[in-house]
Amino acid sequence: MFITILIFIIILGILVFVHEFGHFVVAKKSGMQVEEFGFGFPPRIFGFQRIEGKWKIVGLRNKQIDPSKTVYSINYIPLGGFVRILGENNDNENHPGSFINKGFWPRFFTLVAGVVMNVILAWVIFSAGYTIGLPVAIDSLADVPAHATLTHPQTAILDVTKNLPADKAGIKPNDIILSLDGKSFNSVDDFQKYIQTHEGLNITFEVQRGAEHLSIPVTPNVNPPAGQGATGISISLLGRLKYPWYLAIWQGAAATLSGIASIVYGLYSLFSQHMGFSSLGGPVQIAKLTGQVAGLGFVFLMQFTAFLSLNLAVLNILPFPALDGGRVIFLLIETVRRKRNNQKVEQIVNTAGFVFLILLMIAVTVHDIIRK
Repeated sequence: MFITILIFIIILGILVFVHEFGHFVVAKKSGMQVEEFGFGFPPRIFGFQRIEGKWKIVGLRNKQIDPSKTVYSINYIPLGGFVRILGENNDNENHPGSFINKGFWPRFFTLVAGVVMNVILAWVIFSAGYTIGLPVAIDSLADVPAHATLTHPQTAILDVTKNLPADKAGIKPNDIILSLDGKSFNSVDDFQKYIQTHEGLNITFEVQRGAEHLSIPVTPNVNPPAGQGATGISISLLGRLKYPWYLAIWQGAAATLSGIASIVYGLYSLFSQHMGFSSLGGPVQIAKLTGQVAGLGFVFLMQFTAFLSLNLAVLNILPFPALDGGRVIFLLIETVRRKRNNQKVEQIVNTAGFVFLILLMIAVTVHDIIRK
């Protein structure tokens, strides 16, 4: 449990830190005064400032902070980081380095920079993963793309339908099928054809279950109903797909775009089908999944981290108050109206959005704990 929590904190810390680093860099390049860039969340342990060309520790005892310089802080709660930009809360309008005093494009790029950094991080992780081999599921060895290599190919059982022959015989999900009656297969189709030609006959499944090697006799049903299958198992050919580095970059980009599309479609399904709390997962559920994925190996954890980074990017760009996307909407409204928004109204809406998100997070977390 401790290792799972530690891995979860490290992954979450990296994702949030990279996101905030995007805001920080673009704000600095845009001439905004960044008051603080923190690793972790307050309370602060100590901070640094670059004063007169030298790095100095500030914020301890009588070591005063220079308000005109950025404080680089180390904080007690190691869950990512944060950026404080002068004027981001619609104040200090007359200060030349204030966020609110800048034009449309500097503010726009500053707001979306965190999302962009999370997408770039996912791209980098996917690309690196494809150079060492990322887990994939395919139907046949013939489906392996040109110039790619599939390592550690295994025929795995993904699901077992209850009360059908495989389930009654003791076959379980995640079993690795080594052979049927001593014969091995290079495609799911060949595997299924063998079973179809042996309906009503005993077939010996040689399977690997963890460290165990088992021989399990299964008798497929004769003429099973359409869509059911003779044994009641769902299988896939699993392996690690590896590309040369110069192709891995493009495959990483394709995986990133595919991941974004899947997340967007998932959100659309969530709202269009009114799925409710049962389909949501909060920090507890993500931490649990992190532990399960970490147990599968490092490359699986890489893949999981990339998907989490894309989730963070997509969720943050949603046009909801307090999120980056919501603040972009306010910026667009201001541009269309050609005059400054009512700052009190904008602040109230963002605060209300933030409170709603916190309450939603608490509700989802409580649900995670209850269903756990």
